[in-house]
Amino acid sequence: MSVANIPEIYIQSDSREQDLFVYDFKMTSDVVKSKVNLSMNMFSFLQIGKKQVHFADASVMVNKEQSLLIREGNWLWTELLDNDDIYYCKLFFFSEDRLKEFLEKYPIQEGKLKEEVPFFVIENDEYIASYIGTLSRMAAMPSTFNENLLSIKFEEIMLYLIGKYGEKFELYLHSLISKEHSPFKKVIESNAYSNLKLEEIAFLCNMSLSTFKRNFIAEYEMSPGKWLQDKRLQRAKELLQQGDVTASDIYLDFGYSNLPNFSIAFKNKFGISPTEITK
Repeated sequence: MSVANIPEIYIQSDSREQDLFVYDFKMTSDVVKSKVNLSMNMFSFLQIGKKQVHFADASVMVNKEQSLLIREGNWLWTELLDNDDIYYCKLFFFSEDRLKEFLEKYPIQEGKLKEEVPFFVIENDEYIASYIGTLSRMAAMPSTFNENLLSIKFEEIMLYLIGKYGEKFELYLHSLISKEHSPFKKVIESNAYSNLKLEEIAFLCNMSLSTFKRNFIAEYEMSPGKWLQDKRLQRAKELLQQGDVTASDIYLDFGYSNLPNFSIAFKNKFGISPTEITK
């Protein structure tokens, strides 16, 4: 799986560097789990479809009733059509320098989030729908006028969201310029029960697969593949014992591409098949 450098792939090669950038993203087929290197913070104003994003130690799913503000970094995301024949979102990118300018111009609540998260979920409303519409109409304007207006529109959405969400959003904005990153073990253990592949977890740790494996063995004294399999199978066993799900309900959630492979791995570890657990 190749890495998409965003927003660079959307910017024309002859364009000068931009610290504010709007892009209309559309597609007509599902894109499952893309590796993304996001070099700017980004609003994703979702219009049609669903979007799931895996971060180093968290994940989030939003629909067309919601939008996301995502911090720069290495992420994995999935974009789904959701019973429509098109997926559409308007992406609004802004640099850290532009955010710092805003925070200097409008001094707001400083502090630290109780729990550091790389995203902020925005509930779409009439104001945001109107705001997205004005961004669309700006595309036909002359470039110089467009740049000046875009600066105003950036301040507008920031001030509106501060008014809507208050201290919670203010603290999140300050967290975007924090250089703290999730510790290695936190990333591993946050994804222990996910369906992410080894190379995808390495990507979220900003490491090559070989470097990730070396660090993992040094930390856990076990290969990452064996450790993750044991963790996920143990969790699967617990869920099956509760009696609310069957093996066919959960095998994908724990990283298995088909039910037979899950059943074989389960029986090799516990000596009984998943179906025997639920009887």
